Amino acid sequence: MQIGVIGLGRMGGNISRRLMRAGHECVVFDRQAETVKELAAAGAKGSDDLASLVAQLTQPRAVWVMLPAGEITGQTIDALAAIMDPGDIIIDGGNSFYKDDISRAQSLKAKGIFHVDVGTSGGIWGLDRGYCLMIGGDKPIVDHLDPIFKTLAPGIGDIPRTPGRENGDPRAEQGYTHCGPNGAGHFVKMVHNGIEYGLMQAYAEGFHILEQASSPALPELQRYNLNLGDIAESWRRGSVVSSWLLDLTSIALAQNSDLSNYSGYVQDSGEGRWTIMAAIEEGVPAAVLSAALYSRFRSREEHSFPDKLISAMRHGFGGHIEQKPGA
Repeated sequence: MQIGVIGLGRMGGNISRRLMRAGHECVVFDRQAETVKELAAAGAKGSDDLASLVAQLTQPRAVWVMLPAGEITGQTIDALAAIMDPGDIIIDGGNSFYKDDISRAQSLKAKGIFHVDVGTSGGIWGLDRGYCLMIGGDKPIVDHLDPIFKTLAPGIGDIPRTPGRENGDPRAEQGYTHCGPNGAGHFVKMVHNGIEYGLMQAYAEGFHILEQASSPALPELQRYNLNLGDIAESWRRGSVVSSWLLDLTSIALAQNSDLSNYSGYVQDSGEGRWTIMAAIEEGVPAAVLSAALYSRFRSREEHSFPDKLISAMRHGFGGHIEQKPGA
């Protein structure tokens, strides 16, 4: 299948590569011309601008926008809409706010252009592991794009099948799901990221308790000099708290046991805040997720071991670089 990809950063470039590995044709554009050249060398068709990208696609066109949420995504979608035709499809694969998806979909619909929002999880590891996809949009359009989504998704792999799901949507166990109409995909991804905040905070606090077990404030017989790297590694194997985040924790501790290569300044990219806003609108309690978000705010005033561990996990799955105070 042919698809355009705009934004060839940490994830957009690897999305293009994964699609091309499976035989899909990618027409790509990025403001960094050198990045476009790299993808062209890997088999993509490069573009100098949006008009060049659209001109190289066959109708009905499908263009995947993989840019940071906010103004740049909105501007790019508006620019595309001005040069695309009725029946064409714009896919927003970033972390846009789901309410923006709803308004953009309505605006595009008036021009006969379809909007699909895709919450994309997989970070810098997605090229080989695949991407978990949460999709919002009209069913016929989502079904039309299924070859793209199926290629990007991880597949069932070696994860045991869930008993009782024999009659369920087979896409879910492949790692992608059509969540509902416009906005539903990014809504689900937003909550996914809110949960991620809570999980990371739980690991960070737990390992902080382990790290402080040798504190001189404790009675001597209660002091334990624990090897956190060994504990993380053992927990990865058979423990009920095993997860990919724990895998990344073990890697970080193996590389540097005191995490001195991290400052502990933990940024948030917006989805945690939006999740709390949604909880407030729905009247749903979200004590753990709220506390995790506020802990990130506190990390920018004082940095501790658990903050460093969260920074290490964020860098591990997404390549997120710590933002320095005042930046």
